[in-house]
Amino acid sequence: MTYVVTENCIRCKYMDCVEVCPVDCFYVGENMLVIHPDECIDCGVCEPECPAEAIFPDSDDRAAEWAELNRTYAQQWPNITRKGEAPADAEEWNGKPDKKALFDPAPGTA
Repeated sequence: MTYVVTENCIRCKYMDCVEVCPVDCFYVGENMLVIHPDECIDCGVCEPECPAEAIFPDSDDRAAEWAELNRTYAQQWPNITRKGEAPADAEEWNGKPDKKALFDPAPGTA
């Protein structure tokens, strides 16, 4: 089992989860983070740290459609090991529905 970053991370990208990850399995895109499923040790410390409540175990139905996206982009984006600044408008985007269309496949900066 692994953890998966889902839709609510898009445009929020708080990065609190990065600070607590003991194995540095987060990767950064332009407007969201993903977890590398082969590096995640299933410790679960990231899940309660996410202010956007966007991280779920892959066994959760809410994670199903995001698992492959996490795997794909974790292999393309740079690894991130320290919390950065959340977007200035993160609070405005937190909890908004239907953000999948806003997903940006461009890599972010670590």
